[in-house]
Amino acid sequence: MSKKISYYTKEGLERLTNELATLKSKGRSDIAKQIAEARDKGDLSENAEYDAAKDAQGHLEAKIAQLEDLLSGARLLDETKIDISSVSILSKVTIKNKKNGASVTYMLVSEEEADLKAGKISTQSPIGKGLLGKKKGEVAMIKTPAGELEFEILNIGV
Repeated sequence: MSKKISYYTKEGLERLTNELATLKSKGRSDIAKQIAEARDKGDLSENAEYDAAKDAQGHLEAKIAQLEDLLSGARLLDETKIDISSVSILSKVTIKNKKNGASVTYMLVSEEEADLKAGKISTQSPIGKGLLGKKKGEVAMIKTPAGELEFEILNIGV
């Protein structure tokens, strides 16, 4: 099975690495304490706290495995080497909605780094996919859940 390669900004990669380290240290430690406390309360066959703690342990280990898998395919992108002649991952793209004239600037990032409030959209989103490869001045017809939208690329930067 081939690993899924994902590209990250320095901040995004650090955030994932820090989250994994926290889950492995503090998260595992907290779960171990919960299991020990629940075990001290007697009969494990009818101990709901023990069952809940073991459940939480399973969820934690699944999250750790997921993050390890993500990080094994993670690649750091050097923002200084991004080609701004066309839209690509880590591009900051200013687009204008041809229907209502509204302009907005988005940065295209990996799915895990997407944060609409911060102006970061995934390259896997309908708009992200529709903008990839387009050049300044081009018009992108993008199918969204709200219907087909027409966006003009006003600017591409980093």
